[in-house]
Amino acid sequence: MNKRKTYFFVFLILTCCVIFLLITGSPLLVYPLDKGGLIPLGTFITWIGMISLPFSVYWGAKELRQPTSRFNMILSVVLKLLILLGILWVPISYLLAGNLSFSFSEKEVFQGGQTAMKWFWRLSYGIGIGSCLVLISFFVSSLIFKKRN
Repeated sequence: MNKRKTYFFVFLILTCCVIFLLITGSPLLVYPLDKGGLIPLGTFITWIGMISLPFSVYWGAKELRQPTSRFNMILSVVLKLLILLGILWVPISYLLAGNLSFSFSEKEVFQGGQTAMKWFWRLSYGIGIGSCLVLISFFVSSLIFKKRN
């Protein structure tokens, strides 16, 4: 198996495992990594998913790694931005929440408050939904392009 396929399958398996753990509400997600119980394992499990989903799309489609059309170039740039946001998900989320359990309250200040929580969810859903939209857009454009030829 070549390097590209290996990367693709590793990231795809990681993505599927993370999705399974999140959907089932696995007890691993709340397993404390520190003595105070303030850092749950779920933070890092989710982080793996935030990185692996866009990377599985990246390694799964050569045209998104080495685009030959203008539209695929745009999709490639968006996907690379999503990969960067996935890598930076924990630091950005920490800045928004002020803690690594990413819990928010009714504070009046931005950090840890309701406005920061909205940005946290936009970031989190944006990475997942954005990756899926890039993949869907790529497939639809590939089908359209094939029909034209």
